[in-house]
This record gives sequence, structure tokens and C-alpha cells, in this order.
Amino acid sequence: MESVFFFEMFTKYWPMFAEGTKNALFFTFFSTLAGFIWGTLLALIKVSRIKPLEWFSRFYTSIFRGTPLLVQLYMIYFATPQLTGYPITAIEAAVLSFGLNSAAYVSEILRGGMEAVDRGQRDAATSLGVPYGKTMFHIVIPQALKHVLPGLVNEMIALLKESSLISVIAVTDITRAAQRIINLTFRSFEPFLAAALIYYVLVMILTIIANRLEVWVRRSD
Repeated sequence: MESVFFFEMFTKYWPMFAEGTKNALFFTFFSTLAGFIWGTLLALIKVSRIKPLEWFSRFYTSIFRGTPLLVQLYMIYFATPQLTGYPITAIEAAVLSFGLNSAAYVSEILRGGMEAVDRGQRDAATSLGVPYGKTMFHIVIPQALKHVLPGLVNEMIALLKESSLISVIAVTDITRAAQRIINLTFRSFEPFLAAALIYYVLVMILTIIANRLEVWVRRSD
């Protein structure tokens, strides 16, 4: 008699979940990296008080926060070859769209952290002749990161969970692996349960790492 839950399928199809997990982590790492680098630059522009650049950064943020992420993914994946002739791959489109989207949120997180740092420190550095770039990267940003680290970690966790969206452009992530198993076994509960458990374990690992990192950066307080 067939088992009601048929969990034995996991021992047979685990390589699919392993491949999906590897791709999801690869995607999350590079999307987070791209989002943090571009988001940091946008945050610096927002606090620079250079009006044309400040308007650009705020307009950029409003566009990527005000439109659905899935629409952005579709536009980059399908429109890039049409507009530029470049045959962008699915994983490239995923990293680019999620990185650009994440940068909008990261820039606001970092902007709030930077503005929370006492303005007098920047004025003191300026009066001593310290260049703006060194002031921001050696004085302001390190202090801001202490305050915004939880927000940055939450953004990374959101990227990991939202990676399930890349399955719509045929990238084999965790969700796509579950869908492939469903097509092979005609059973839905077990594959999706396994996918949910994998996401949960990954999120818990990231949370533990983030908590320890937060303790480490605050050791000097």
C-alpha cells in the first residue's frame, strides 16, 4: 500500500533540491552584494545635498519601490535582448533585477543610519581637512552600520525568500526543484513542504550568523 505522505521520494530526488539550494544561495549572495554596493552609493548621494544627484537617487528609489519586483524581473529578462541585442541569461537577469531592486531599499536603510550619526563629527572632520570620501567611509558609515545591521540582514533574508520568483524564468532554485518533482511524482504536499523547510533552515542560519555579527560589531560600545 502506498504511503500517505510518501516521504521516501526525498531520498530519490534530493539532488534536485541540492541544485536548487546551491543556485538560490549563489543568487542571494551576488544580489545582496550588488544591492549593497549600489545602495551605498545611492545613500551617499542622498546625504551629499547635491540636488541633481539627490533628485536622481530619490526618483530611482521611488521607481524600484513603487513597481512589483516580478514586473522588473520580466522587463530585464525579456526587454534586454530586444533593446540591446545582448542575450542575457536567466541568472544574470535575476541577479541584476534583484540587485537593482534591493539597492533602493538598502539606500534608504543606510541613509537613515548615516543621518543618525552626529552631524558634528562630519563638521569636525571637514574643519580638519579630511576629504568627504574618507569622512564617510572611515567615520560615518562604520557607525551607521552598527545601527542598520538588523535592517540589512532582513533585506538579505527577504532576497533569499524572494528568490522563489526566479523560478518563473526557468532558473532551477528551490521552488523550481519542487515543481519539477511534482511533475514527476504528481504529488504536491511533500515537495512544497520540503522546499519550505529548506527555506526555513537557511533563514535560521542567516539569523544566527547575523545575531553573532551584531554582537561582534557592538563589542566596542
